[in-house]
Amino acid sequence: MVTVTSTFVWIAGFALVAAVVNGAGIFTIFRYRSWAEQNLPYFLCFAAGVLISTPLLLAFPNAIAKSPDAGYSALAGFLFMFFSNKVITYRTGEKTLAFGVTAAEGIGIHSLVDGVVYTVTFSISLLTGILAGIGLVVHEFAEGVITYLVLLEGNVTERRAALYAFFVAALTTPIGAFVAYPLVSRLGDSDLGLVLGFVSGVLLYVSAAHLLPEGQSYETKHSTLAFVAGVVLALFIVFSRTA
Repeated sequence: MVTVTSTFVWIAGFALVAAVVNGAGIFTIFRYRSWAEQNLPYFLCFAAGVLISTPLLLAFPNAIAKSPDAGYSALAGFLFMFFSNKVITYRTGEKTLAFGVTAAEGIGIHSLVDGVVYTVTFSISLLTGILAGIGLVVHEFAEGVITYLVLLEGNVTERRAALYAFFVAALTTPIGAFVAYPLVSRLGDSDLGLVLGFVSGVLLYVSAAHLLPEGQSYETKHSTLAFVAGVVLALFIVFSRTA
């Protein structure tokens, strides 16, 4: 049985690990730029595989079980990410999105949402939280790399880009988780189902509309295998737990 205390420990642990992995991505691109750029598509595609599988196999079915209206909130979550990124694109003047955001402002918002996702998924079940957490933690490395590169394109110096990227992309995830936890922990089953539906829509949009297209855009030889590996890992964890 997962207690309230252990749930918070899992949420805090994954949120802090996400910040560390994001920081590792920033450090790697800062010191070993060629290696980081070469392997970035694999991180993106693998994370996409896990994050596409998680809402379809676990999160959304759980949401429907708790609230029959979760489909509406899932659509709302998908549309929220779609239109928020449209707004960010318009404000930054960019025509294309790199990982859904092209400026520090957008990346910071995205990372805050990641923190909320940790809180909601772990509040549903340990398995749902772990699966979502694996995908999110893996994509944090790529997000750190991309944040650093975006800031460089804005004519920020290399050292400042690394520092700003850590504050904007890494620290905002645990902040989002810790701020959301007191609110989510007070929700009843029906409301929690609606929130989980919203999160499912967010995860589907992030994985299918951002991570996967971005990873495949590099046309790396084995990027599809990385995506399939993410799906297989999610299936393995689900079947192992239910067997």
